[in-house]
Amino acid sequence: MPLYRPSMRTRGRISMPLQAIGVSLWLAGLCWTAALSGAESGTPLEFERDVQPVLKTYCYDCHAEGVEKGQVVFDRFATLAELKSQRHLWLSVLKNLQAGLMPPEKKPRPNTHEIRRVEGWITRDVFGLDPANPDPGRVTVRRLNRFEYRNTIRDLTGYTIKIEDELPPDDTGYGFDNIGDVLTLSPMLIEKYMQLAERIANAAVPRVRRVPAEVSLVGSEFKKSEGKGTGDRMNVYEAARVHRTWEAPTTGTYKLLFDIEVLGQFNFDPGKCRLQLSVGNRSVWTNEFGWQNGKKFNFEIEEHWEHGPQALNFQLEPLTPLEQKTNSFDVRISSVRLRGPLEEPHWVRPKHHEKFFWQDPPGSREGRDAYGREVLTQFTRKAFRRPPSEKAVDRLFEIASQTWATPDKSFEDGIAQALVPVLASPRFLFRVESTDVADASAKFPRIDEQALATRLSYFLWSTQPDDELSGLADRGQLRKQLGTQVRRMLADKRSDALIENFIGQWLQVRDVEGIDINARVVQARDRGQDKELNQRNKRFQELIRIPDEQRTDEQKSEIEQLRARRRAEAEKMPPAELDGDLRRALRDETHMTFGHVIREDRDVIELIDSDYTFLNERLAKHYGITNVSGSAMRRVSLPADSPRGGVLTHGSVLAVTSNPTRTSPVKRGLFILDNILGTPAPPAPANVPSLEDAEKEMGDRQPTLRETLEFHRQKPLCFSCHNRMDPLGLALENFNALGMWRDAERGHPINPGGKLITGESFQNIRELKRTLATQHRTDFHRCLTEKLLTYALGRGLEYYDVTTVESIVSQLQINQGRFSSLLTGIIESAPFQRTRTSAKDRAGN
Repeated sequence: MPLYRPSMRTRGRISMPLQAIGVSLWLAGLCWTAALSGAESGTPLEFERDVQPVLKTYCYDCHAEGVEKGQVVFDRFATLAELKSQRHLWLSVLKNLQAGLMPPEKKPRPNTHEIRRVEGWITRDVFGLDPANPDPGRVTVRRLNRFEYRNTIRDLTGYTIKIEDELPPDDTGYGFDNIGDVLTLSPMLIEKYMQLAERIANAAVPRVRRVPAEVSLVGSEFKKSEGKGTGDRMNVYEAARVHRTWEAPTTGTYKLLFDIEVLGQFNFDPGKCRLQLSVGNRSVWTNEFGWQNGKKFNFEIEEHWEHGPQALNFQLEPLTPLEQKTNSFDVRISSVRLRGPLEEPHWVRPKHHEKFFWQDPPGSREGRDAYGREVLTQFTRKAFRRPPSEKAVDRLFEIASQTWATPDKSFEDGIAQALVPVLASPRFLFRVESTDVADASAKFPRIDEQALATRLSYFLWSTQPDDELSGLADRGQLRKQLGTQVRRMLADKRSDALIENFIGQWLQVRDVEGIDINARVVQARDRGQDKELNQRNKRFQELIRIPDEQRTDEQKSEIEQLRARRRAEAEKMPPAELDGDLRRALRDETHMTFGHVIREDRDVIELIDSDYTFLNERLAKHYGITNVSGSAMRRVSLPADSPRGGVLTHGSVLAVTSNPTRTSPVKRGLFILDNILGTPAPPAPANVPSLEDAEKEMGDRQPTLRETLEFHRQKPLCFSCHNRMDPLGLALENFNALGMWRDAERGHPINPGGKLITGESFQNIRELKRTLATQHRTDFHRCLTEKLLTYALGRGLEYYDVTTVESIVSQLQINQGRFSSLLTGIIESAPFQRTRTSAKDRAGN
């Protein structure tokens, strides 16, 4: 799904020349500079005259004269210089003032003029920042994370790596896995990269010049003959037939290679099925499958086909009665490869041959050597993301020529051998940057155009620059065509990576694929039957552990009664199993919402509150929304009284902020504080009792989570933080851990109303969303800017980024919150375009 597709309605908006948008950025910076310049007369701010009186009036009651609330104190420093050296303290002061958190709601608060004076003094005198020449911050040489590595290898060589099996997960920092400071390189990881370089070079570089043609199909291309669904996931207990027609290009011998994956859940299920493949009406393969926890099976058969359409049919026949089902159990057609004709006259160039070669090697030694050097130069230019040195090409050519001169080795063998050190080189594994020679004398020089191309491509695509981007950089034309290139890149399918990797981590949507939610227990809790269900489950497990031959007739009868009770309850409950189709729909709803905001250049506040969402029939039923049919996800308008709309009510966010058996107002409140308002709560103190412990203290009754939290909040250690996050989390209590709407918890009506720490009251989630979208609009703009800038730069933000963030936020507000304004502000900002120079600067002052 492309992130941006120009339309007549949006073309005049997002297609504004980057230079014109840059004027808006300059004006926004000018406004921010004026705001920080001090008194209206232009007199430089002084601490004793302009700032200390404000602190004494509004802050000293809690943070001076022996009072140290939150371990913050302003009058313990011997000199003004010592006070000004506390940059982290003043950054916290600045953020609390901006968010309206301090002074507290019931205390007197400074007026706008007083706040501006304090902000201006902090930025100018404490941080020493010049808005006209922002500090771009330090640059850590960044290793490609494993997703960037996979994508880069794919685009460079055509070789696809199942990265989860090859490389360990990357560490995260500031919520993202592309942060340079945490992307370390251990000896074990170096060894893995060396092994991968050799394997990729051997597998990707074609060693022969002609091969049988091959076409790959995936399970989702095989459609059910009746009803909805595909071969991507078929229930073992439901008969199904999926088919796909393929056109054989000519008469000949063909080989079918197909993979079947058995997707049993962690717990055993007794189900079995028979799967049959037929071509037309002729059966060519049959196999039976039983429970496996994610095991893949490989098969191949050979067929003689006439030229023309070939109907491929997979038929699933259940072999176990549905009554014996105990868990979710599916099979999947992972892939089907059709290779042929196998007769040599029909052979073609190998797949991805063009990524390495554009002709057969010349017959003469001189011609072959020249061609080999050119092949290595072009490949290394792409791999290093800048032109390689002549010395580097000489060393690679020496490896290649020595290899192909060996008996039984070919020209292609030599090239493959020379590419191993390229793929293991730090210049490939790390994003090495250089400064623009023409700007070298500047305090904060521009990065050169190759580095800019690399920053752009890994920001928007999570992969290497393509030929067009690299060509412009090599000719020194990229900055002149930056706006055109950004629009082109957003229109390219590779920009899906921005959604998947940024949204996936910012909103934790990546986790929805693996989150463990027990649907039966969650829905039983909604009805107030969770304790009874837990007791029955415990008894069932006790009985199952008894060997069958040792069970009494009474015990066997009890097992059947418990099973019958489970089936009867399942029939009464709405279908809510988080299977693969529903998980993908939950994830896609959030991805497509963000994509819509990007490609339609919408107001980013629609991520908080909107009158639409993206659904298919399965997800609509899960939400209780009618008149949506079919498996395709699409935009659906919501009625005015709908609680849905905006990412906070997406099932993906609601599920990943829940516990396996219940909602978690604490997790949901923390999520909003951190990812929507940008005011994360401090970590919980050690040895804080759990809510389950608090529930035990309340006796035999089954309290709601609101009641439990109120009891828990009575402890002085817990009050201050829970007072901030609980109202936010409890506002979402009408959505259970599966993201489904409910009116009651444990049989008690849910009260979602509350009051924010900043003073605003609300009665339900609709009112809370409106409050966040209006009174806290700037907080969200600032939070989203900080998150996306962190992702784009690959580093955490520091005090010296304040002017950059505020300039982008000002630009967002000038341009009605349009996403293009946010994106342009980041790409045009000093941290994205420039770098520090001296070792002192790189050390962070």
